[in-house]
Amino acid sequence: MAFNAAAEFVPSLSAAQFSTVYNLFSLVIASMLFTAIYLLVSQRRVAPRYRNALVVSAIVCGIAAYHYIRIFNNFGEAYPAGATVDDAHLASNVVFNEGYRYVDWLLTVPLLLIETVAVMALARDTQRKLLFKLVPASALMIVLGYPGEISGDFGTRALWGFLSTIPFVYLLWVLFVELSRSLDRQPPEVVHTIKMLRISLVGLWGVYPIAYMFPMIGGDFFGGPDGFVLRQAGYSIADILAKAAYGLAIYKIARVKSRLEDPAYDDDHASTPVAADPRPVAA
Repeated sequence: MAFNAAAEFVPSLSAAQFSTVYNLFSLVIASMLFTAIYLLVSQRRVAPRYRNALVVSAIVCGIAAYHYIRIFNNFGEAYPAGATVDDAHLASNVVFNEGYRYVDWLLTVPLLLIETVAVMALARDTQRKLLFKLVPASALMIVLGYPGEISGDFGTRALWGFLSTIPFVYLLWVLFVELSRSLDRQPPEVVHTIKMLRISLVGLWGVYPIAYMFPMIGGDFFGGPDGFVLRQAGYSIADILAKAAYGLAIYKIARVKSRLEDPAYDDDHASTPVAADPRPVAA
């Protein structure tokens, strides 16, 4: 029977370590939940062709909020409070389930790719071909990483981590190349933002394999409570940036392109009052 790496290496957390992880999970829940609400109520501020991208972004944040609520509750059960405020939080018989993250990623990563392709407004055939490459690769990456995440064995974690890296690298390569190719077809006003999306995809998604490797590094720091806290912090902050912040970047691109295509979506234009006709009204 597979056992969780966190349960094996982290028998207890100090009050400060517990509070750090607890507050991080709370921050992620708030970030995801209210970003989802904001994106949903902002649909009317973009042209209809870009609204699907915002809806998908909101769904991504909503799914993440739900799973972080599950992680939040599970964490409190796995490391219950001691007799006093300063007591260590000893691991209970409830295992901290890192697998919740993988269920979340299995749903949200393909959706993140869909929203990225949607906001590019590429030709329909190009979109289909691109998603046919990206979605299966993203699902394979998550599925291959899961057995290593729930295993406390170094070799098992290393093997599945390596296998998961293959579709991960392919995914980043396709995204980077295709986003680069799309720059020529994008308005100059959004080119910089799209370039930043490319960098964020490589930079932010690179946090996940680094955090994944922490238990493999070993030592008192990486294999102990501090490493556990750092891993949760890495996953949590990367999720905020890769989902909530990324969704807001998608919204920014949709807003700019909507204003360029239709002045009705320009706030300044919409708020300018129509001048009154100076001619007298006939009796």
